[in-house]
Amino acid sequence: MRFDRRGVAMLATLISVLACSPADEPPPTGHHLPADHRAGAPGIGDPDFPTDGNGGYDVSHYDLAIDYTPTTKRLEGVTTIHAGATQELTSFNLDLAGLTVREVSVDGAPATFTRKGDELTVRPPQAIDGNTPFTVKVTYSGLPKPATNNANLGTYGFIPTSDGAFVASEPNGSKTWFPNNDHPSDKATFDFAITVPAGVTALANGELAGQPTTAGGKTTYRWRERHPMATYLATATLGKFELRRGNTAAGIANLAAADPKFKASLNGLYTASAEITDYWSTVFGPYPFSSTGGVVDDYSAGYALENQTKPLYGGFDPGETIIAHELAHQWFGNSLTIRRWKDLWLNEGFATYAEWLWSEHKGKKTAESFFTDFHQRPADDPMWKYPPGRAKPDDLFNQSVYTRGGMTLHALRKAIGDATFFTLLKTWAAEHRYGHVTTEQFVDLAERLSGKDLNGLFDAWLFQPRRPA
Repeated sequence: MRFDRRGVAMLATLISVLACSPADEPPPTGHHLPADHRAGAPGIGDPDFPTDGNGGYDVSHYDLAIDYTPTTKRLEGVTTIHAGATQELTSFNLDLAGLTVREVSVDGAPATFTRKGDELTVRPPQAIDGNTPFTVKVTYSGLPKPATNNANLGTYGFIPTSDGAFVASEPNGSKTWFPNNDHPSDKATFDFAITVPAGVTALANGELAGQPTTAGGKTTYRWRERHPMATYLATATLGKFELRRGNTAAGIANLAAADPKFKASLNGLYTASAEITDYWSTVFGPYPFSSTGGVVDDYSAGYALENQTKPLYGGFDPGETIIAHELAHQWFGNSLTIRRWKDLWLNEGFATYAEWLWSEHKGKKTAESFFTDFHQRPADDPMWKYPPGRAKPDDLFNQSVYTRGGMTLHALRKAIGDATFFTLLKTWAAEHRYGHVTTEQFVDLAERLSGKDLNGLFDAWLFQPRRPA
Protein backbone atom coordinates (compact mmCIF):
# COMPACT_ATOMS: atom_id res chain seq x y z
CA MET A 1 0.00 0.00 0.00
CA ARG A 2 0.94 3.67 -0.08
CA PHE A 3 0.85 5.41 3.28
CA ASP A 4 1.82 9.04 3.95
CA ARG A 5 4.18 10.08 6.70
CA ARG A 6 1.42 11.60 8.82
CA GLY A 7 -0.04 8.13 9.30
CA VAL A 8 -3.02 8.84 7.05
CA ALA A 9 -3.38 6.67 3.98
CA MET A 10 -2.09 8.54 0.97
CA LEU A 11 -4.22 7.01 -1.68
CA ALA A 12 -3.21 7.88 -5.16
CA THR A 13 -2.72 6.44 -8.58
CA LEU A 14 0.59 4.78 -9.29
CA ILE A 15 0.09 4.15 -12.95
CA SER A 16 -0.88 5.96 -16.06
CA VAL A 17 -4.36 5.65 -17.48
CA LEU A 18 -4.57 2.48 -19.52
CA ALA A 19 -7.40 1.81 -21.91
CA CYS A 20 -9.56 -1.25 -21.29
CA SER A 21 -9.45 -3.94 -23.95
CA PRO A 22 -11.62 -6.97 -24.50
CA ALA A 23 -10.36 -10.19 -23.00
CA ASP A 24 -8.08 -12.09 -25.35
CA GLU A 25 -9.51 -15.18 -26.98
CA PRO A 26 -7.67 -18.40 -26.09
CA PRO A 27 -4.78 -18.93 -28.50
CA PRO A 28 -5.15 -21.81 -30.93
CA THR A 29 -2.98 -24.84 -30.28
CA GLY A 30 -1.27 -27.32 -32.55
CA HIS A 31 2.13 -27.81 -34.16
CA HIS A 32 1.12 -26.73 -37.66
CA LEU A 33 -0.40 -23.33 -36.94
CA PRO A 34 1.18 -20.06 -38.12
CA ALA A 35 3.90 -18.81 -35.77
CA ASP A 36 1.94 -15.74 -34.66
CA HIS A 37 -0.74 -18.01 -33.18
CA ARG A 38 1.88 -19.72 -31.03
CA ALA A 39 3.31 -16.55 -29.54
CA GLY A 40 2.74 -15.84 -25.88
CA ALA A 41 0.40 -12.89 -25.41
CA PRO A 42 2.01 -9.52 -24.55
CA GLY A 43 -0.37 -9.19 -21.58
CA ILE A 44 -1.42 -11.65 -18.90
CA GLY A 45 -5.14 -10.99 -19.41
CA ASP A 46 -5.98 -8.25 -16.92
CA PRO A 47 -8.28 -6.04 -19.05
CA ASP A 48 -7.57 -2.97 -16.91
CA PHE A 49 -3.80 -3.30 -17.46
CA PRO A 50 -3.55 -5.03 -20.83
CA THR A 51 0.23 -4.76 -21.22
CA ASP A 52 1.15 -5.91 -17.70
CA GLY A 53 2.43 -9.44 -17.41
CA ASN A 54 2.58 -11.86 -20.30
CA GLY A 55 0.74 -14.94 -21.54
CA GLY A 56 1.79 -18.45 -22.50
CA TYR A 57 3.82 -19.39 -19.45
CA ASP A 58 3.94 -19.39 -15.65
CA VAL A 59 7.09 -18.51 -13.72
CA SER A 60 8.12 -20.76 -10.85
CA HIS A 61 11.41 -19.14 -9.79
CA TYR A 62 13.63 -16.10 -10.39
CA ASP A 63 17.40 -16.07 -9.90
CA LEU A 64 18.50 -12.43 -9.82
CA ALA A 65 22.18 -11.49 -9.95
CA ILE A 66 22.67 -7.73 -9.67
CA ASP A 67 25.81 -5.63 -9.43
CA TYR A 68 25.02 -2.01 -8.60
CA THR A 69 27.34 0.96 -8.14
CA PRO A 70 25.68 3.93 -6.39
CA THR A 71 28.26 6.49 -7.55
CA THR A 72 27.60 5.78 -11.24
CA LYS A 73 24.04 4.49 -10.76
CA ARG A 74 24.87 1.67 -13.14
CA LEU A 75 23.30 -1.75 -12.81
CA GLU A 76 24.69 -4.95 -14.31
CA GLY A 77 22.19 -7.77 -14.15
CA VAL A 78 21.66 -11.41 -15.05
CA THR A 79 18.15 -12.74 -14.48
CA THR A 80 17.44 -16.44 -14.89
CA ILE A 81 13.75 -17.31 -15.05
CA HIS A 82 12.44 -20.83 -14.52
CA ALA A 83 9.01 -21.19 -16.09
CA GLY A 84 6.56 -23.65 -17.54
CA ALA A 85 4.89 -23.19 -20.92
CA THR A 86 1.09 -23.26 -20.81
CA GLN A 87 0.91 -23.53 -24.61
CA GLU A 88 3.29 -24.21 -27.44
CA LEU A 89 5.54 -21.15 -27.73
CA THR A 90 7.41 -19.91 -30.76
CA SER A 91 7.99 -16.65 -28.87
CA PHE A 92 7.13 -15.10 -25.54
CA ASN A 93 7.39 -11.71 -23.86
CA LEU A 94 9.00 -10.42 -20.70
CA ASP A 95 8.38 -7.04 -19.08
CA LEU A 96 11.45 -4.81 -18.96
CA ALA A 97 11.61 -1.00 -18.94
CA GLY A 98 14.72 0.72 -20.22
CA LEU A 99 18.09 -0.99 -19.64
CA THR A 100 20.05 -2.59 -22.47
CA VAL A 101 19.69 -6.31 -23.14
CA ARG A 102 22.97 -7.82 -24.26
CA GLU A 103 22.16 -11.50 -24.49
CA VAL A 104 19.24 -13.91 -24.09
CA SER A 105 19.31 -17.70 -23.99
CA VAL A 106 16.58 -20.30 -23.64
CA ASP A 107 17.56 -23.64 -22.12
CA GLY A 108 21.19 -22.70 -22.67
CA ALA A 109 20.86 -21.97 -26.38
CA PRO A 110 21.16 -18.43 -27.79
CA ALA A 111 17.80 -16.83 -28.56
CA THR A 112 16.91 -13.84 -30.69
CA PHE A 113 15.05 -10.94 -29.12
CA THR A 114 13.43 -7.62 -29.95
CA ARG A 115 12.32 -4.64 -27.87
CA LYS A 116 9.20 -2.50 -28.18
CA GLY A 117 8.34 -0.19 -25.33
CA ASP A 118 8.44 -2.20 -22.11
CA GLU A 119 8.08 -5.53 -23.93
CA LEU A 120 11.06 -7.82 -24.49
CA THR A 121 10.07 -10.45 -27.07
CA VAL A 122 12.16 -13.62 -27.01
CA ARG A 123 12.27 -16.15 -29.84
CA PRO A 124 13.87 -19.44 -28.79
CA PRO A 125 15.82 -21.38 -31.41
CA GLN A 126 13.03 -23.94 -31.49
CA ALA A 127 9.44 -23.91 -30.32
CA ILE A 128 8.78 -24.81 -26.69
CA ASP A 129 6.18 -27.53 -26.32
CA GLY A 130 3.14 -26.86 -24.19
CA ASN A 131 3.27 -28.04 -20.56
CA THR A 132 7.07 -28.06 -20.74
CA PRO A 133 9.46 -26.40 -18.29
CA PHE A 134 12.06 -24.03 -19.72
CA THR A 135 14.70 -21.59 -18.51
CA VAL A 136 15.41 -18.16 -19.97
CA LYS A 137 18.51 -16.18 -19.05
CA VAL A 138 18.72 -12.44 -19.74
CA THR A 139 21.94 -10.43 -19.42
CA TYR A 140 21.38 -6.69 -19.28
CA SER A 141 22.78 -3.41 -17.97
CA GLY A 142 22.20 0.31 -17.78
CA LEU A 143 20.97 3.13 -15.58
CA PRO A 144 17.66 2.13 -13.98
CA LYS A 145 14.95 4.74 -14.27
CA PRO A 146 12.04 4.57 -11.83
CA ALA A 147 8.45 4.62 -13.00
CA THR A 148 6.32 7.73 -12.57
CA ASN A 149 2.56 8.14 -12.64
CA ASN A 150 0.36 10.85 -14.09
CA ALA A 151 -1.35 11.79 -10.83
CA ASN A 152 -0.19 13.07 -7.46
CA LEU A 153 2.04 10.42 -5.91
CA GLY A 154 5.15 10.32 -7.99
CA THR A 155 7.83 7.71 -8.24
CA TYR A 156 8.15 3.95 -7.72
CA GLY A 157 10.24 1.01 -8.88
CA PHE A 158 14.03 1.10 -8.63
CA ILE A 159 14.83 4.58 -7.31
CA PRO A 160 18.55 5.45 -7.10
CA THR A 161 19.64 7.22 -3.91
CA SER A 162 22.92 8.83 -2.89
CA ASP A 163 24.14 5.65 -1.17
CA GLY A 164 22.14 2.95 -2.96
CA ALA A 165 18.55 2.47 -4.03
CA PHE A 166 15.03 2.59 -2.62
CA VAL A 167 13.06 -0.21 -4.28
CA ALA A 168 9.26 -0.16 -3.94
CA SER A 169 7.61 -1.54 -7.08
CA GLU A 170 3.83 -1.59 -6.61
CA PRO A 171 2.01 -1.89 -8.92
CA ASN A 172 4.20 -2.57 -11.98
CA GLY A 173 7.65 -1.18 -11.21
CA SER A 174 9.67 -4.41 -10.97
CA LYS A 175 10.29 -4.20 -14.70
CA THR A 176 12.45 -1.12 -13.99
CA TRP A 177 15.20 -3.37 -12.58
CA PHE A 178 14.75 -6.95 -13.80
CA PRO A 179 12.90 -8.74 -16.65
CA ASN A 180 9.87 -10.60 -15.38
CA ASN A 181 6.19 -11.45 -15.71
CA ASP A 182 5.10 -8.26 -13.96
CA HIS A 183 1.60 -9.00 -12.70
CA PRO A 184 0.44 -10.33 -9.31
CA SER A 185 -1.35 -13.29 -10.88
CA ASP A 186 2.00 -15.00 -11.54
CA LYS A 187 3.87 -15.56 -8.27
CA ALA A 188 7.23 -17.26 -7.91
CA THR A 189 10.03 -17.94 -5.46
CA PHE A 190 13.19 -15.80 -5.58
CA ASP A 191 16.95 -16.00 -5.09
CA PHE A 192 18.96 -12.76 -5.02
CA ALA A 193 22.72 -12.28 -5.39
CA ILE A 194 23.30 -8.56 -4.95
CA THR A 195 26.80 -7.12 -5.28
CA VAL A 196 27.52 -3.63 -3.98
CA PRO A 197 30.58 -1.63 -2.91
CA ALA A 198 31.98 -2.75 0.45
CA GLY A 199 30.27 -0.81 3.22
CA VAL A 200 26.91 -0.78 1.46
CA THR A 201 24.20 -3.15 2.72
CA ALA A 202 21.85 -4.97 0.34
CA LEU A 203 18.42 -5.94 1.70
CA ALA A 204 16.08 -8.23 -0.20
CA ASN A 205 13.13 -10.48 0.56
CA GLY A 206 13.36 -13.58 2.68
CA GLU A 207 16.44 -14.56 4.62
CA LEU A 208 20.19 -14.47 4.06
CA ALA A 209 21.51 -17.62 2.39
CA GLY A 210 24.92 -17.65 4.02
CA GLN A 211 27.09 -14.79 5.15
CA PRO A 212 27.94 -11.89 2.81
CA THR A 213 31.26 -12.30 1.01
CA THR A 214 33.69 -9.45 0.23
CA ALA A 215 36.36 -9.44 -2.45
CA GLY A 216 37.95 -6.76 -4.59
CA GLY A 217 36.22 -3.96 -2.70
CA LYS A 218 32.74 -5.40 -3.30
CA THR A 219 30.34 -7.36 -1.10
CA THR A 220 27.79 -9.87 -2.33
CA TYR A 221 24.64 -10.55 -0.32
CA ARG A 222 22.56 -13.62 -1.06
CA TRP A 223 18.91 -13.59 -0.05
CA ARG A 224 16.29 -16.29 -0.59
CA GLU A 225 12.51 -16.01 -0.49
CA ARG A 226 11.27 -19.58 -0.67
CA HIS A 227 7.60 -18.66 -0.46
CA PRO A 228 5.72 -17.57 -3.60
CA MET A 229 5.82 -13.80 -4.13
CA ALA A 230 4.28 -11.34 -6.55
CA THR A 231 6.85 -9.38 -8.54
CA TYR A 232 5.67 -6.01 -7.17
CA LEU A 233 6.73 -7.14 -3.68
CA ALA A 234 10.33 -7.89 -4.65
CA THR A 235 12.94 -5.47 -3.33
CA ALA A 236 16.68 -4.87 -3.50
CA THR A 237 16.97 -1.85 -1.24
CA LEU A 238 20.58 -0.73 -0.93
CA GLY A 239 22.42 1.73 1.29
CA LYS A 240 24.11 2.32 4.61
CA PHE A 241 21.90 0.87 7.35
CA GLU A 242 21.93 0.30 11.07
CA LEU A 243 20.63 -3.23 11.71
CA ARG A 244 19.00 -5.03 14.59
CA ARG A 245 18.39 -8.78 14.38
CA GLY A 246 16.62 -11.23 16.64
CA ASN A 247 13.37 -13.10 17.01
CA THR A 248 9.84 -12.27 18.02
CA ALA A 249 8.51 -13.73 21.26
CA ALA A 250 6.92 -16.49 19.15
CA GLY A 251 10.25 -17.29 17.52
CA ILE A 252 9.92 -15.64 14.10
CA ALA A 253 13.16 -14.15 12.77
CA ASN A 254 13.00 -10.34 12.95
CA LEU A 255 15.26 -7.87 11.12
CA ALA A 256 14.90 -4.10 11.40
CA ALA A 257 17.06 -1.74 9.35
CA ALA A 258 17.29 2.04 9.43
CA ASP A 259 19.34 4.59 7.56
CA PRO A 260 21.68 6.37 10.02
CA LYS A 261 19.51 9.48 9.68
CA PHE A 262 16.67 7.43 11.22
CA LYS A 263 18.75 5.48 13.73
CA ALA A 264 16.43 6.61 16.52
CA SER A 265 13.60 4.68 14.90
CA LEU A 266 15.45 1.35 14.81
CA ASN A 267 14.49 -0.06 18.19
CA GLY A 268 10.89 1.09 17.88
CA LEU A 269 10.57 -0.51 14.45
CA TYR A 270 12.12 -3.75 15.71
CA THR A 271 9.94 -3.95 18.82
CA ALA A 272 6.67 -2.98 17.12
CA SER A 273 7.26 -5.32 14.17
CA ALA A 274 7.80 -8.23 16.57
CA GLU A 275 4.79 -7.47 18.74
CA ILE A 276 2.44 -6.83 15.83
CA THR A 277 3.55 -9.89 13.84
CA ASP A 278 2.88 -12.14 16.83
CA TYR A 279 -0.47 -10.52 17.54
CA TRP A 280 -1.68 -10.79 13.96
CA SER A 281 -0.76 -14.48 14.13
CA THR A 282 -3.44 -14.88 16.79
CA VAL A 283 -6.03 -12.94 14.78
CA PHE A 284 -5.33 -14.02 11.19
CA GLY A 285 -3.68 -17.40 11.73
CA PRO A 286 -0.03 -18.50 11.58
CA TYR A 287 2.43 -16.03 10.07
CA PRO A 288 2.89 -17.14 6.45
CA PHE A 289 6.61 -16.40 6.05
CA SER A 290 9.91 -17.17 7.75
CA SER A 291 10.91 -13.66 8.83
CA THR A 292 9.46 -10.27 9.62
CA GLY A 293 10.74 -6.75 10.23
CA GLY A 294 11.05 -3.56 8.21
CA VAL A 295 13.35 -1.01 6.59
CA VAL A 296 13.44 2.79 7.03
CA ASP A 297 15.39 4.44 4.24
CA ASP A 298 16.45 8.05 3.78
CA TYR A 299 14.36 8.62 0.67
CA SER A 300 11.41 10.96 1.01
CA ALA A 301 8.86 8.77 -0.72
CA GLY A 302 6.18 9.74 1.78
CA TYR A 303 4.71 6.24 1.62
CA ALA A 304 5.31 2.71 2.84
CA LEU A 305 5.12 -0.54 0.90
CA GLU A 306 4.54 -4.04 2.22
CA ASN A 307 7.51 -5.71 0.47
CA GLN A 308 7.28 -9.38 1.41
CA THR A 309 8.99 -10.00 4.78
CA LYS A 310 10.52 -6.47 4.72
CA PRO A 311 8.03 -3.59 4.61
CA LEU A 312 9.71 -0.42 3.41
CA TYR A 313 9.16 3.04 4.95
CA GLY A 314 10.23 5.94 2.79
CA GLY A 315 11.81 8.81 4.66
CA PHE A 316 9.88 8.80 7.95
CA ASP A 317 9.78 7.11 11.34
CA PRO A 318 6.79 4.76 11.12
CA GLY A 319 4.34 4.60 13.98
CA GLU A 320 2.53 1.49 15.12
CA THR A 321 -0.49 2.24 12.94
CA ILE A 322 1.51 2.11 9.71
CA ILE A 323 3.52 -0.91 10.86
CA ALA A 324 0.28 -2.72 11.74
CA HIS A 325 -1.06 -1.96 8.27
CA GLU A 326 2.01 -3.15 6.39
CA LEU A 327 2.38 -6.31 8.45
CA ALA A 328 -1.30 -7.20 7.97
CA HIS A 329 -0.48 -7.20 4.27
CA GLN A 330 1.84 -10.15 4.82
CA TRP A 331 -1.39 -12.15 5.10
CA PHE A 332 -3.69 -10.05 2.91
CA GLY A 333 -1.90 -9.13 -0.29
CA ASN A 334 1.30 -11.12 0.07
CA SER A 335 0.24 -14.64 1.07
CA LEU A 336 -3.25 -14.10 -0.36
CA THR A 337 -2.68 -12.26 -3.63
CA ILE A 338 -5.27 -10.74 -5.92
CA ARG A 339 -5.61 -12.15 -9.43
CA ARG A 340 -6.68 -8.81 -10.91
CA TRP A 341 -6.03 -5.28 -9.73
CA LYS A 342 -9.76 -4.52 -9.64
CA ASP A 343 -9.96 -6.52 -6.37
CA LEU A 344 -7.39 -4.32 -4.60
CA TRP A 345 -9.78 -3.72 -1.68
CA LEU A 346 -8.94 -7.30 -0.61
CA ASN A 347 -5.46 -5.94 0.14
CA GLU A 348 -6.04 -2.38 1.26
CA GLY A 349 -9.44 -2.71 2.91
CA PHE A 350 -8.17 -5.59 5.03
CA ALA A 351 -4.97 -3.76 6.02
CA THR A 352 -6.93 -0.62 6.86
CA TYR A 353 -9.30 -2.60 9.03
CA ALA A 354 -6.24 -4.13 10.69
CA GLU A 355 -5.24 -0.61 11.78
CA TRP A 356 -8.59 -0.28 13.54
CA LEU A 357 -8.23 -3.74 15.11
CA TRP A 358 -4.76 -2.80 16.39
CA SER A 359 -6.10 0.40 17.93
CA GLU A 360 -8.90 -1.61 19.54
CA HIS A 361 -6.41 -4.18 20.83
CA LYS A 362 -4.31 -1.41 22.42
CA GLY A 363 -7.31 -0.02 24.27
CA LYS A 364 -7.58 3.08 22.12
CA LYS A 365 -10.20 3.98 19.55
CA THR A 366 -12.46 1.06 18.65
CA ALA A 367 -13.21 -0.23 15.18
CA GLU A 368 -16.84 0.78 15.75
CA SER A 369 -15.73 4.36 16.45
CA PHE A 370 -13.65 4.49 13.27
CA PHE A 371 -16.59 3.12 11.31
CA THR A 372 -19.05 5.59 12.82
CA ASP A 373 -16.80 8.58 12.24
CA PHE A 374 -16.27 7.72 8.58
CA HIS A 375 -19.95 6.93 8.05
CA GLN A 376 -20.85 10.42 9.24
CA ARG A 377 -19.16 11.95 6.23
CA PRO A 378 -21.76 13.77 4.11
CA ALA A 379 -23.49 11.92 1.31
CA ASP A 380 -21.66 14.01 -1.30
CA ASP A 381 -18.21 13.10 0.01
CA PRO A 382 -16.16 11.75 -2.94
CA MET A 383 -15.54 8.50 -1.08
CA TRP A 384 -19.14 7.44 -1.54
CA LYS A 385 -19.00 7.97 -5.30
CA TYR A 386 -16.17 5.46 -5.71
CA PRO A 387 -17.30 1.81 -5.26
CA PRO A 388 -14.19 0.11 -3.83
CA GLY A 389 -15.05 -3.37 -5.08
CA ARG A 390 -14.05 -2.29 -8.56
CA ALA A 391 -10.74 -0.42 -8.28
CA LYS A 392 -10.32 1.88 -11.26
CA PRO A 393 -7.12 1.58 -13.30
CA ASP A 394 -6.71 5.36 -13.46
CA ASP A 395 -7.35 5.79 -9.72
CA LEU A 396 -6.22 2.47 -8.30
CA PHE A 397 -5.25 3.63 -4.80
CA ASN A 398 -8.25 5.86 -4.16
CA GLN A 399 -9.13 6.53 -0.53
CA SER A 400 -12.35 4.57 -0.93
CA VAL A 401 -10.44 1.36 -1.66
CA TYR A 402 -8.82 1.72 1.76
CA THR A 403 -11.42 3.31 4.01
CA ARG A 404 -14.65 2.11 2.48
CA GLY A 405 -12.98 -1.26 2.01
CA GLY A 406 -12.26 -1.37 5.74
CA MET A 407 -15.81 -0.23 6.50
CA THR A 408 -17.12 -3.15 4.44
CA LEU A 409 -15.39 -5.54 6.80
CA HIS A 410 -16.81 -3.82 9.87
CA ALA A 411 -20.31 -3.86 8.39
CA LEU A 412 -19.80 -7.57 7.79
CA ARG A 413 -18.56 -8.08 11.34
CA LYS A 414 -21.69 -6.45 12.71
CA ALA A 415 -23.91 -8.52 10.42
CA ILE A 416 -22.46 -11.95 11.23
CA GLY A 417 -21.10 -11.43 14.76
CA ASP A 418 -17.59 -11.46 16.18
CA ALA A 419 -17.24 -15.24 16.50
CA THR A 420 -18.08 -15.91 12.86
CA PHE A 421 -16.20 -12.86 11.60
CA PHE A 422 -12.88 -13.75 13.20
CA THR A 423 -13.30 -17.38 12.18
CA LEU A 424 -13.84 -16.05 8.67
CA LEU A 425 -10.55 -14.12 8.72
CA LYS A 426 -8.56 -17.17 9.80
CA THR A 427 -10.35 -19.49 7.38
CA TRP A 428 -9.84 -17.06 4.49
CA ALA A 429 -6.12 -16.83 5.22
CA ALA A 430 -5.74 -20.59 5.67
CA GLU A 431 -7.74 -21.77 2.65
CA HIS A 432 -5.87 -19.50 0.22
CA ARG A 433 -2.41 -19.48 1.82
CA TYR A 434 0.21 -18.60 -0.84
CA GLY A 435 -2.52 -18.52 -3.49
CA HIS A 436 -4.74 -16.06 -5.36
CA VAL A 437 -8.10 -14.64 -4.35
CA THR A 438 -11.09 -12.79 -5.74
CA THR A 439 -13.94 -10.81 -4.19
CA GLU A 440 -16.40 -13.50 -5.27
CA GLN A 441 -14.48 -16.11 -3.29
CA PHE A 442 -14.57 -13.97 -0.16
CA VAL A 443 -18.31 -13.36 -0.46
CA ASP A 444 -18.93 -17.07 -0.97
CA LEU A 445 -16.88 -17.99 2.12
CA ALA A 446 -18.60 -15.35 4.27
CA GLU A 447 -22.01 -16.72 3.25
CA ARG A 448 -20.93 -20.32 3.80
CA LEU A 449 -19.63 -19.67 7.32
CA SER A 450 -22.45 -17.37 8.40
CA GLY A 451 -25.32 -19.18 6.70
CA LYS A 452 -26.61 -15.78 5.57
CA ASP A 453 -27.36 -14.18 2.23
CA LEU A 454 -24.86 -11.31 2.21
CA ASN A 455 -25.18 -10.17 -1.40
CA GLY A 456 -27.07 -7.04 -0.40
CA LEU A 457 -24.44 -6.03 2.15
CA PHE A 458 -21.52 -6.51 -0.20
CA ASP A 459 -23.33 -4.85 -3.09
CA ALA A 460 -24.10 -1.75 -1.01
CA TRP A 461 -20.60 -1.39 0.41
CA LEU A 462 -18.48 -2.48 -2.53
CA PHE A 463 -20.38 -1.75 -5.73
CA GLN A 464 -22.83 1.12 -5.31
CA PRO A 465 -21.74 4.76 -5.88
CA ARG A 466 -23.49 6.07 -2.81
CA ARG A 467 -23.23 6.00 0.97
CA PRO A 468 -24.71 2.79 2.36
CA ALA A 469 -27.47 3.18 4.92
